[in-house]
Amino acid sequence: MREASVHYGGSMANRNTARSDGQSSRSTRKDDDRNLADRFREVSDAVTDAVGTPWALALSILLIAVWALTGPIFRFSDTWQLVINTATTIITFWMVFVIQTSQNRQAKALQFKLDELIRSIPGARNRMIEAERESTAELKRQEEEFQKTAERGGVQGVPPEEVAKKARSKGSGI
Repeated sequence: MREASVHYGGSMANRNTARSDGQSSRSTRKDDDRNLADRFREVSDAVTDAVGTPWALALSILLIAVWALTGPIFRFSDTWQLVINTATTIITFWMVFVIQTSQNRQAKALQFKLDELIRSIPGARNRMIEAERESTAELKRQEEEFQKTAERGGVQGVPPEEVAKKARSKGSGI
């Protein structure tokens, strides 16, 4: 019962007693915010997965067909048109946030995986981990550098085995 009084009010004595375990109200709010963010991510991932199916497309086609078939019943009134316009606008508005949340999360996860691969490869340039923060001009310069390297057949024309061997010997101090 004490936890309910922390979240929903109650006397000051109950709130202070409930926090006597050393947990501040700030950390409780932070946990609630994190839980809310986690729940939002879970819901947005589920919605994104569901909306990306053929069933969702079929459902949207069915809804538009039903709406179109009801046109004669409502005499193609302004209200009848407003229903579909409003519904599609609201759904589109929500989907922008839902899909963007899922895409941001997936992009970050992919970036972490790529960063880990860069760190784990001997001879790799760790500065590439920060490439997404570079200016457009710097990215263009690096792209040209990589293109020239690829045309030469690898890293400065040296086979990958030798690059790895040099990196290992450099790391061991030999």
